[in-house]
Amino acid sequence: MNITEAGFGMNGTEADPGGITDPHATERNENNENDERGNATDTEATANRLSARTARQRKPAEDPPHTGDLLYDVIRRLWPLHRTVVRAVERELKDTGMTAGEHALLDALESEGPRTVPQLARSMGLDRQPVQRWVNHARELGLVVTAPNPAHRRSSLIELTAQGSAAIRGIQTFETTELRQRLADLSSEDIHTALHVLDRLGEEFRHLANGSHVPPEETDSHGNRDTYTGSDNSDGSDIAPAAPRHRTHRGRSQE
Repeated sequence: MNITEAGFGMNGTEADPGGITDPHATERNENNENDERGNATDTEATANRLSARTARQRKPAEDPPHTGDLLYDVIRRLWPLHRTVVRAVERELKDTGMTAGEHALLDALESEGPRTVPQLARSMGLDRQPVQRWVNHARELGLVVTAPNPAHRRSSLIELTAQGSAAIRGIQTFETTELRQRLADLSSEDIHTALHVLDRLGEEFRHLANGSHVPPEETDSHGNRDTYTGSDNSDGSDIAPAAPRHRTHRGRSQE
């Protein structure tokens, strides 16, 4: 008995009773296989669409719950950092006759231009008295002079002399070179992030420090109002260089 006689065709399909292979059997099997493959493809496509929809609907990750703790860690580090910067500046200035406060004074004048004592105190976040002492000593060293203030006759402008400008630019050039070498592992993005965080902290803490108190105002030589916000109990005994005023000058690039 051959295979055909046993009831199967040459391709394994069921033969007709007469021993003749069904001419449509092969076509039916192929169609069934195509249907199965098509169903699998449709199932996979549906799964992909659902996955994409789920991804679109997923909400952005929220800030970690310990963000407040991290901010407090930043604040906790500021005071010792401030003291360390002051000590480093004082060591650098030991042969110049200048103090760290006078360094900050000259830095502010170089960045901002001529200012009154109240305006300088405001930019440094200090009381007027220590700033006035630094002005007096810097004037004795020939680093600053007073000039008439057209906008306010009783409050003179303080401006750098040629000697004072050369002194602070030399210091800034040295400090910038040192910072670049010692902090070369920090990227520009890192520094921009640090500046943003410090600016936001400063903004919020100024609000907390001032409360609802409205300080006296003074108009500078350009007609801009100056609001003094110094602390009454700040004597300026520990002062770091003044914060950058987002200008660019010789020897240092600022945001």
